[in-house]
Amino acid sequence: MASTNGLTVRSARADERPEIIRLSELCFGSRVGPADLEYGSQVFPTDRALVAVDGDRIVGHANDRVMTLTVPGGRTVQASGVTNVVVAPTHRRRGILRDLYTEMHARTESEGLPLTIFYASEGTIYGRFGYGPTVAVNDVSIPGRKAEFRSTTPDPGGVQVISLAEAKTVLPEIYDRWRRLVPGAQARPEARWQQRVFADSIQQEENSPLFFLAHADGYAILRRSWGSDDKNTATVREFRAITPEAHVALWRVLLSLDLVHTIEAEIGDHDPLPWLVTDPRLIRVTGRHDGLWTRVMDVPAALTARSYQRDLDVVLSVDDPFRDAGGSFALRVRDGLAECERTDRTPDIELGIDVLGSLYFGAYQARVFAAANRIQAKDTAKLRAFDEAFASDRDAELGWFF
Repeated sequence: MASTNGLTVRSARADERPEIIRLSELCFGSRVGPADLEYGSQVFPTDRALVAVDGDRIVGHANDRVMTLTVPGGRTVQASGVTNVVVAPTHRRRGILRDLYTEMHARTESEGLPLTIFYASEGTIYGRFGYGPTVAVNDVSIPGRKAEFRSTTPDPGGVQVISLAEAKTVLPEIYDRWRRLVPGAQARPEARWQQRVFADSIQQEENSPLFFLAHADGYAILRRSWGSDDKNTATVREFRAITPEAHVALWRVLLSLDLVHTIEAEIGDHDPLPWLVTDPRLIRVTGRHDGLWTRVMDVPAALTARSYQRDLDVVLSVDDPFRDAGGSFALRVRDGLAECERTDRTPDIELGIDVLGSLYFGAYQARVFAAANRIQAKDTAKLRAFDEAFASDRDAELGWFF
């Protein structure tokens, strides 16, 4: 397509990959090595990539992959997972990002995908395109060997230290069971396992190789490192627990590691870890960030794809500043299942499509957005019912970073 600013947005060619990589390195400030090139070509090939071109130079890029995504209730949908969105610093403020997103979202709509997801490098850009943060992540730091479990905390056992060869067999199967239960988690491609998990298992300078802890219903991947002060840190790279028993069993092993000054990990807002130990202050939150952003592409398709926590009858007025997905919709939920269709009835609740994206996986509460004037509701009872219906039994989590 020809843009209005004299540039052109079109499909990328395979021979343009080196130029795309150079632009990405400049914009993200990170080197793309041979292993990264191989990984990218397998997981995000150029056959879906778009470029913005000024003459014979690439000045913008965006790519996506159709992903299998879990929504509340354990159902799955196909969604567009967007990645590597960059604009050359020489071409700022010329509408290139909007042109790329216009083309990509038109394709997503034509493919009938109800959701678009991605990880936002900056938090101020994507609301105008209808995206909202939809997964919350807390960075925690725990002093080694100081956290004691409460006497009422069970000790299920069953955790083993396994080798890399065993991990290659065991972990993908556990992950697949886990992601089918967790809102926001995606099916993980084989290349992601091989090149972003298992190939990264070797020792790196002052860091140990990866270690793998496995339970029948969960696993943890960690790495140990030594600082200049001779203090040892254990960093939990990935933690997946299908059952409460696996969660407790894995944390009992992690918190009993010898010669560890600090354990670093990520947990969700409702992780029970602080309440399993006698001093919850030891699970110290050192940072909080969003782990995923979501845009609803088709309101009826998205809202009928997930399940709900209570019955609901509500008319939503959804504002979409970027595409044509907005309008008024009658949402009716019975026994967890929803029906949704366009309507001309007077709305009970008004909200932006970005807010609907934030609420979609149950990580954020409608009443909080209402307090921030991001949701307008005529009836507090309707708002309460809407809030309760959109909750989820499990914290939303990003399955793998892309």
